[in-house]
Amino acid sequence: MIGTRMAGCAAACLAPGRPERSAARDAALECIAPVAGRAGWSIAILRAVAGPDADLLFPGGAVDLVEAWFDRIDRDMIEVARDLDEPRLSRRVRAVMLLRLERIAPDRAAFRRALAVLLVPGRGHVLARTLARSVDAIWEAAGDRAEGTAWYTKRATLAAIYVQVLLFWLARGDDMAAVAAFLDRRLARVARFGRMKQRLLSGRTA
Repeated sequence: MIGTRMAGCAAACLAPGRPERSAARDAALECIAPVAGRAGWSIAILRAVAGPDADLLFPGGAVDLVEAWFDRIDRDMIEVARDLDEPRLSRRVRAVMLLRLERIAPDRAAFRRALAVLLVPGRGHVLARTLARSVDAIWEAAGDRAEGTAWYTKRATLAAIYVQVLLFWLARGDDMAAVAAFLDRRLARVARFGRMKQRLLSGRTA
């Protein structure tokens, strides 16, 4: 149920803008992220850990706070992925996704509670653009240069995979080998579908 909603949201918003970025906002996020898994994502907690005026940095409240944190994760992933040495795009996508999950593993509880903030009814549009932005960041980190229809198709396809893997990671993220195997199965299924589609198209044009 949740997975279907998340995937649908991401696929429906494939060209999102981005939240405000600043060194001050990043510093506040670094203060609250380590405690959010236990204390939650709220302006009261933000003030307690980042200062009494920290709420002024996030005028949209907890939703603004969570969206900014997800964007911070995206930016960190892109930066770290610059060191990847893998010639094949499909393998780079796989490596980027696993790298992302490994880096945020210590904040898995905070990630779960952040998603809960965006799953509240009426916030679907924020969830949509947040997930879509993350999927786009994965492709960017992997070095994708697609344009036009291919750009949208790739992101719609990866959105479904990312949501499935993300939910699996939230449930079993303490076993990254199992997460990697689950991701490989999802990627293999898409690859099989792609090959089948190519064969059908070739048959029609023969």
